[in-house]
Amino acid sequence: MSRERLRSTFDTAASLYQQARPDYPAELYSDLLAISGIESSAHLLEVGCGPGKATLPLARMGFRTTAIELGESLATEARHHLAEFAGVSVITSSFEDWEPPTGVRFDLVYAATAWKWVDPDVKYAKAATLLPQGGHLAVWNADHAFPADVDPFFTEIQQVYEEIGEGHDGPWPPPLPEDEPNPIAAEFDASGHFAVVGTRRYVWALRYTADEYIALLDTFSGHIAMEPAKNQHLYREIRRRLAARPDGRLTRHWSAILTVGRRR
Repeated sequence: MSRERLRSTFDTAASLYQQARPDYPAELYSDLLAISGIESSAHLLEVGCGPGKATLPLARMGFRTTAIELGESLATEARHHLAEFAGVSVITSSFEDWEPPTGVRFDLVYAATAWKWVDPDVKYAKAATLLPQGGHLAVWNADHAFPADVDPFFTEIQQVYEEIGEGHDGPWPPPLPEDEPNPIAAEFDASGHFAVVGTRRYVWALRYTADEYIALLDTFSGHIAMEPAKNQHLYREIRRRLAARPDGRLTRHWSAILTVGRRR
């Protein structure tokens, strides 16, 4: 399925997303402010805000933010979660199609687990036009991490993914978090518009019941788009395998890489 079609799937999970997806580490926001040097008077632009997962922490710090969200249902959720913050506005649009009011520029453009869904031929050039010289672009994701002490559940359930034709793309197990490359930094440099001024990596772990983990999977584009029969088989196996554990839970590790670039 194409990037354009997959990126529209998240809107069907709008009611699940805010609770099911993990919060980003508090250290990430501290590092973002330290690396970019933005002050409380800064005007931020968020690309792909979803229901406001990364918007809320920055809004609580007092930042004025314009948040762009492609999905109508996700944008509605974001407006609900951000209603108390008068300095935050949520606009329903793709980043590619949206244009700011004449003369408006931002101090920071950022995207949290959304940048890969934006047209690669557009995103860096457009972000640069929305920033003054020396303004910053920040990108981070929340991805599945596989440290040395990874829960064996994920190797076991990988067999089920293979059975239904949805196996992992690449070697198994994936690299350790510290060995994972940062392709976004290379993209920043290759764009010609931004020089990387800082990167940070964060790894953390969360515990999930079967219901909680399935709710999380229901916010991932690949699982949303999966054929119903495959999806049902996978979820039955998740429930069966976790039911055999004393506490019925799994541990999933997360990894996020913050990349901050300065407009050339």
